[in-house]
Amino acid sequence: MESPRTDADECEFISRSVQISPPSFRSTLTHAAHPRTLWSDPDGSTVVGSGAAATLVANGSDRVNTIRADAESLFSSGDVHAGTEAARPRLFGGFSFHTESATDASWEGFPSAKFVFPRVQVTWPDPAKDAAWLTVNAACSDSTADDVERLLRHKQSQIEALDTVNPLGSPPGISARQRTTQKADWRTGVTAALGRIDSGELQKVVLAQALRVTLHQPVQLADILKRLATRYSRCYQFMIEPQSGMNPQKAFIGATPERLISVRGRTVRTGALAGTTGRGETPAEDEWLAKELLKDEKNAHEHELVAETICQQLQPFVSSISAEPREVQRLATVQHLRTPINATLSRDEHVLSLVESLHPTPAVGGVPPSAALETIRETEPFDRGWYAAPVGWIDAAGNGTFAVALRSALATQEQATLFAGVGIVNNSNPDREWEEMQLKFRPILDTLEAESIE
Repeated sequence: MESPRTDADECEFISRSVQISPPSFRSTLTHAAHPRTLWSDPDGSTVVGSGAAATLVANGSDRVNTIRADAESLFSSGDVHAGTEAARPRLFGGFSFHTESATDASWEGFPSAKFVFPRVQVTWPDPAKDAAWLTVNAACSDSTADDVERLLRHKQSQIEALDTVNPLGSPPGISARQRTTQKADWRTGVTAALGRIDSGELQKVVLAQALRVTLHQPVQLADILKRLATRYSRCYQFMIEPQSGMNPQKAFIGATPERLISVRGRTVRTGALAGTTGRGETPAEDEWLAKELLKDEKNAHEHELVAETICQQLQPFVSSISAEPREVQRLATVQHLRTPINATLSRDEHVLSLVESLHPTPAVGGVPPSAALETIRETEPFDRGWYAAPVGWIDAAGNGTFAVALRSALATQEQATLFAGVGIVNNSNPDREWEEMQLKFRPILDTLEAESIE
């Protein structure tokens, strides 16, 4: 396999695809070459990427434009036989929450922006259908079309020989937990943020916590991701690894309910997701909690700030925009207020232009953004890294989908650092916000310590 590129000089890329017998998702991911990538869209396909035919990296305030320019250069000249739209070549990756790269050593290998062009890509276009596609890519190398086609046939034989029945192993279990924020410090931080809100400096700020857990047994990421997919099937699922050979090997994983943006042609889909309550122990209690959430003033105010700001941020790009009625989105451990937002672009736009305009939304940053980011930096005693940042994919046409990296963790074989945040607005109660935070840790915690969630 050729070494990943960190530049994007103009050169031809080659891509070949073939339909294959659907392999096991877990076997495919387990046997994939590093760096591995995973993207699963609740309304679309699941993709596992293996290795890197090219890697795009950028840092600093111009990172989005740099990635866009490098992607356009990479895709500017290609010899592509995709066979179907689902198997088209794509770049997978994301950004750090703050413009600069994380300084914490745990985020080594995750720069300010990074996208991988997989060497080998397996796509399941629709989980309900018995179909899969294998794609092999080469970029800026000595490989010819014949070389790529030979590798395609070789990989097809390898993948179709993988086990299709492979029972889940037991979760690794948790032997120790370490919080980055103690409860007394949390109350102090929230109280200070509320003081800024009372003074008019802020309307909302999202404050987060990190929870580091030590594992009893080495983690099997394919098992963890399968459990997340089973329990959180309506979420965007992702896994991003740094380069091959990192020691310790690590991955950023998650199952997030929040889409940042989806662009297909001139059609834009996004939405506001803010305001949270728990799940009931009975259907009647669950319904009561949902109704209480819909009429709760604090949650409604927080949600309206997010929805209004997203519409304002999209306004320069669109000819029309509409918000659907507010609804309650139910997940395994929590319920959220959700407003779907649809728009039509006034002209062709690259998805990254909208990513740059929207990030960070008030659902993960705050209002106004500059004051919120300053408060986050001053209050949180850890580095967010890629937590709450855009992760997703882009293609040669500038289409793509990005989610907000929530319900996420940075995992190694022996440890995992989990992240969660809550929105602080006028009348927020520090103790209630603390309890909401614990609910948001549950998706990853449950996959690490539960005996079975099938």
